[in-house]
Amino acid sequence: MRSFDYSRLYDKAWDTDILNLVAKIHECKGRQDLFIRKKPVELDRLVEIAKIQSTEASNKIEGIVTTSTRMKQLFEEKTTPRNRDEDEIMGYRDVLNTIHESNEYIPIRPSYILQLHRDLLKRAGFSYGGHFKNVQNYINETKPDGTVVTRFTPIAPCDTPDAVENLCNAYVRAIANEKIDALILIPTFICDFLCIHPFNDGNGRMSRLLTLLLLYKNGYNVGKYISIEKQIEKTKDRYYDTLEESDAGWHEEKNDPIPFIRYMLQILLACYTEFEERVGLMNESRNGSTAYDKVKKYAEEKLGRFTGADVVAHCPSIGRSSVLASLKKLTEEGVIIREGTGRNTLYYRADSK
Repeated sequence: MRSFDYSRLYDKAWDTDILNLVAKIHECKGRQDLFIRKKPVELDRLVEIAKIQSTEASNKIEGIVTTSTRMKQLFEEKTTPRNRDEDEIMGYRDVLNTIHESNEYIPIRPSYILQLHRDLLKRAGFSYGGHFKNVQNYINETKPDGTVVTRFTPIAPCDTPDAVENLCNAYVRAIANEKIDALILIPTFICDFLCIHPFNDGNGRMSRLLTLLLLYKNGYNVGKYISIEKQIEKTKDRYYDTLEESDAGWHEEKNDPIPFIRYMLQILLACYTEFEERVGLMNESRNGSTAYDKVKKYAEEKLGRFTGADVVAHCPSIGRSSVLASLKKLTEEGVIIREGTGRNTLYYRADSK
């Protein structure tokens, strides 16, 4: 069985771009702590928006979907799940809430990972929730012609409990030694977790929940306010490509985790950048900017098409009705152009044509 020894990372020569990403995220973390200490009321709205986006995006990656309207109703507890997909969506929401609220009391141990997996699948009633896999699973790729090719064969079911135990122990030791940055260790742990693929179902969703948990436990709280899962879903092809690069030779302990490390650092930095942009809009609000001013600023800086929901998410201090009124005024003024109607409405800058 593969050994999990992160000491090999201690003496590794890291590429300059990796080191720069780590340094930039450290700087963002320092500013993050300052923003959070100020605790503007609007941050609470960011939390609720991020929860919905994280739950929707992480499940969407796995083909588990519902409508945006249903998603909002489910989160506001104005309705109950009406099918298995919605049960699984709400299971993700449950575990996400647990991690947001109790991360400091969730150690990185197999028993706790199993409990999180149990809660993820509890609403859907899957009997294998909270248990390691009992059949061999495979990571397959479907070619354009419909042919299915096995891209990676994870660890066998009989070896899975020991592998997860060794993985957790290796991570805990490496964090305690403080010789390698947590920002390097976290994606390495997640890459190894996905190569083990310890469950019959839910491995991808669990990996993203564990990413959030590990970031929380190391003081990187941006996932509370900005959806890391949404950033991953938006770049899903790169997500899978970098995982494929990083798991080549994994069983022989010859794999290189750097492509996945680089990708996850870029995702995290993008989340911090978005967080600071939204906090900047909040500050403008407190300095007297109107709803119209903020929506106009968003539109003028936005590349490509966007929806009313995108504006609401980026301007959490403004109500939906004010956003829509501002978009209507901007359309009438010729600043932006509107396409479609109802839920299919899109906007883009007039000067882009």
